[in-house]
Amino acid sequence: MDTILEIIKLTVPGLIVFATVYYLLTKYLDHQLVLKQTELKKSQQSTTTPLRLQAYERLSLLCERIALPNLLLRLRRDDATAGQLKGALFLAIQQEYEYNITQQVYVSEQLWEIVKLARDDSMNTIGLASELVDGQSDSQDLAQAIMSILEKRGTTAVDKALIAIKREAAILF
Repeated sequence: MDTILEIIKLTVPGLIVFATVYYLLTKYLDHQLVLKQTELKKSQQSTTTPLRLQAYERLSLLCERIALPNLLLRLRRDDATAGQLKGALFLAIQQEYEYNITQQVYVSEQLWEIVKLARDDSMNTIGLASELVDGQSDSQDLAQAIMSILEKRGTTAVDKALIAIKREAAILF
């Protein structure tokens, strides 16, 4: 019986010391893991933040370039027909979109959907205006039809996309 009591006297303190060391060691290792993860996240942010900012800049530029008043200023020629202007507008919008399509990797899905809606809205406005104008008429007629549609709408999808880009970019700061 004395030997069992002696074994218990030695075992219980040993188990208490073991449990304490185990608890402290796991806490320490968990803390070290959190520190490493925080450090890794900071490292990744220092790399991705400039890329995300560049993506917001490029998407802002995309929206400015597909804004119909800007497109009309860039592409309208006096010697072109309405049909030619319509084709040039569609082509310019599609090329701008394709050029910036990789930026979707750096922005939220919601923002990318808003940008796509802005592109679609610009193309739909051109299509709607081209239905009001004969394809062989002067390009000025199509430009006026587009501008009158835009005046009636007020805020365009491109304007809303620019606001959404600014809001999402502001979250980084």
